[in-house]
Order: sequence, then structure tokens, then C-alpha cells
Amino acid sequence: MKKLNTIFAAIIMTASVFAQAPNKMSYQAVIRNASNALVTSSAVGMRISILKTTPSGTAVYVETQTPTTNANGLASIEIGGGTVVSGTFATIDWADGPYFVKTETDPAGATNYTITGTSQLLSVPYAMYAKIAGTVSGGHYIGEEFGGGVIFYLWKDAQGVEHGLIVDKIDLSASHVWSNVSTLIGINAQSSWDGLSNSNAIVSQSGHTSSAALLCLNSTNGGQNDWYLPSQNELGVLWNNLVSVNRSLIILNLSPIGNYGYWSSSEDLSNMVGRTYFGSGAPYGNNKNDLFRVRAIRAF
Repeated sequence: MKKLNTIFAAIIMTASVFAQAPNKMSYQAVIRNASNALVTSSAVGMRISILKTTPSGTAVYVETQTPTTNANGLASIEIGGGTVVSGTFATIDWADGPYFVKTETDPAGATNYTITGTSQLLSVPYAMYAKIAGTVSGGHYIGEEFGGGVIFYLWKDAQGVEHGLIVDKIDLSASHVWSNVSTLIGINAQSSWDGLSNSNAIVSQSGHTSSAALLCLNSTNGGQNDWYLPSQNELGVLWNNLVSVNRSLIILNLSPIGNYGYWSSSEDLSNMVGRTYFGSGAPYGNNKNDLFRVRAIRAF
């Protein structure tokens, strides 16, 4: 079965609420066929699995759906709202993670799943677990000015220590190429969730002199020196919490993150790279010499 090499996905919280917490998650994916052509205005078959602990872990929930892509090849579904194959979505213990979402897709609309991909779930399950918007118990909160920027994601490790992701207060560029090198980097730059690893791989490529990743890695904004270019899923989490982040930026008399396209650090196997449009949260694949905005993040 082919690996997922043409889908960039963003997982966002739905507005559906059951017992004070959402029991569904919205998932968006750009669908391309084996020839790398967009599958537009067509029904596609999808099987979605929630895996526990590792990307190859036990499936605690499985469902199928048959969404129809739009004119841009974007399929939108609500995980938890499909035809259940096994498990119960509402009873998943999100505190007992980590969890990963595995998607299997048949571009022809049936059940011959030829495209697969697995990504770690980030803020959505933990927001469900916390049962409150924008916080995780511990000393920090989403939207807090901290560590040179604004917190947009929080979690706790197995020892109960709180960690998070911080977005820079300003763009590093309003128009920058992804990299001056257009050739494929490979697996080291293809993580959907590890932006730091991707960034280091980008700047280590032979012939590299300039890139969005280098802008981030070289930044010392906020007195910090560990910024990096976010992965596609990290951008999705930032978009999911954009209201809290932008409110804080406005209070700080800074410009909010606008409806622009922002580079991710995630390359795919077809040599395209991920970009998220912050007007809608939609992910897109773009060429490496295209021009988009650059916003750095860091972890603590």
C-alpha cells in the first residue's frame, strides 16, 4: 500500500458539543491520485483509525466515510461522525495517550485504500480531556505571553510536567521561498508533526543557502534562540487556537495573524511542501520556490 505522500491534513475542533465537550473532530485533507493530480468534486472512500501510543499502535476506534472533495481537492470530514467499524469515539480516554490518527483513502470512492498516512493528534484530544477551552491545568494557558511569544498549545508528560508550543509575536517574512534548493530532501524533512527535525534537515541539504527554516532557526526574537519552522500539524494546531493568540497579540499592540498563507516545514514524497491558509485553516501543497509568509515557533 502506498504511503501518504500527497495529503496535508489539518485537525481542528468542531462546534458540536456533547456533555460540555466536543465528541467530534474536523479533519481536512487535500486528495491527489497516483498521478499526483487533484481529485476534485468527487466522492472518495476513507477509513479513519485512532491509534494508541505509537503510529503502529492498537486501534481504539475505526470508522469509514465517503466525503466529496471540493473544486480544490479538499475533503472535509468529522471524525466521530462516520460509520463505526469498531470502538466508541466518545469513550476514548484522551488522558491515556498519546494518540495518532491513521487515514486510508481510496480516490475512486470505494474501499480499495491505496493511500495511507498517520499523524499524531496534538491539541484536540487534550482539549477534550480538559473539558475547557484554551487551558490545561498547570501554570500556563493558551494565549499567555510567555517565552518570547504567545502559547498556543499545552500538554503534560507522564510525570505531570507541563510543556507547550509558543508562536513568535511577529512574522519573520511576508514573502519568502521555502528553500533555494528545489530537489527532494527525503524522509528527514517529511514529518507532519516534528517541525524542528524538518527545519534542521532543510538547512542541512546540499546547496542550501536560504530558506524559511533558516530564518526561523537564526531568529533571536524574544530573547530566544530555539525557534523553528512549524510542521503542517503544528500550523493546524496554531490555527485551531488562533482566536486566543490573536486576542493576546492585540492586547500587546501587535498585529494579529492575518488571513495569509504560511509555510510549514513538511515536505512530501512528491517534492511538494505544506502551506496553511489562515483564512480558513485549509492545507495546500506548494512548490518550493513559491512565496509565502514565515512565522516561527518554539517548544518548552
